[in-house]
Amino acid sequence: MRVISWNVNGLRAVHKKGFLDWFSGDDPDILCLQETKAHEVQLPEEVKSVAGYSSYFSTPEKKGYSGVGLYTKKEPENVGYGFGDRFDSEGRTIIADFGDFVLFNIYFPNGKRSAERLQYKMDFYAAFLEYAEKTRNSGKHVVVCGDVNTAHKEIDLARPKENAKVSGFLPEERAWMDEFLGRGYKDTLRIFNQEPDNYSYWDQMTRARDRNVGWRIDYFFVDQEFASKLTGAFILADVLGSDHCPVGIEVA
Repeated sequence: MRVISWNVNGLRAVHKKGFLDWFSGDDPDILCLQETKAHEVQLPEEVKSVAGYSSYFSTPEKKGYSGVGLYTKKEPENVGYGFGDRFDSEGRTIIADFGDFVLFNIYFPNGKRSAERLQYKMDFYAAFLEYAEKTRNSGKHVVVCGDVNTAHKEIDLARPKENAKVSGFLPEERAWMDEFLGRGYKDTLRIFNQEPDNYSYWDQMTRARDRNVGWRIDYFFVDQEFASKLTGAFILADVLGSDHCPVGIEVA
């Protein structure tokens, strides 16, 4: 099973750049999108209804902002759209139960705008972890993907020293990732690849992608018991169309 996650920075925009051609060519079993920036009614029919897939979209109250999408060949047993609390209005979460595992597709908040948004981000992290732990304690495996908006370690961004006081690499954000992984979750890429210079986001304004001055802020996490089912994890850095690139896992 091939599962891919991609922050498309606008689904309607990436559609004009060949999204469906890439999608059909890769042919993943499950595709998770973040930052779709569209209400479902605003999407072209060919984007909403892709042959061979069921599709689901989580829409924020604010138009042109946030949003996540899910395409899957296998019909989920159940699909939810948040944690059931104050965080659900921004349309950041789809939770799909596939029976043997529950998939969390999440666009985590960015904390750069203000101190209030940084606190919102940290509160969102806490709510997510509580929900993930409840899911895991119910006997389900947990698979988490999306734009986490934090680089975990120095190896995960090109310029760690310069960004030590920038949201996305703050000590408290990185400490939360330590706590999350310490609960028994695995960063899937690092199971297979310990090399530097593996990034998933590049600033467009400075043409950072041309120089690979990037950040790895898009992840797949799995509970440690599910990790034995993985056969690979990857970054598709050559796929264009967004300031992020797709990341993914292969599951036996």
